[in-house]
Amino acid sequence: MKNESRNAEEMIPLTPAVLHILLALADGERHGYGIMQEVTRRAGGHVKMGPGTLYGSIKRMLADGLIEETGERPDPALDDERRRYYRLTSFGLRVMQAEVLRLHQIVLLARSKQVIGGSEAIGGLS
Repeated sequence: MKNESRNAEEMIPLTPAVLHILLALADGERHGYGIMQEVTRRAGGHVKMGPGTLYGSIKRMLADGLIEETGERPDPALDDERRRYYRLTSFGLRVMQAEVLRLHQIVLLARSKQVIGGSEAIGGLS
């Protein structure tokens, strides 16, 4: 596959929306509305993603090979057939890992400059 040889670092930095979508898909496939709910839940309500941002980002992420639409569906009796389900590709996982590492390095730099303290101080930043 062409994405297997691509350099993940070439894709970063990611937009916050793309990173949140990748994180929402990190533990399994989801449909669009499920992604929006997961982003809001994991961010403690501090991040809300609207449908325009979500589906615009998904369209670009599909084109970039970060995610793919899945063919599998849950029980049709329990699901709306119009829903599209998405999952991370191996390339998408590598890009997400590269971005998280980049952000981690920024946090370490901020701590070394005493801009922030330990992990307890991060929650106070808004």
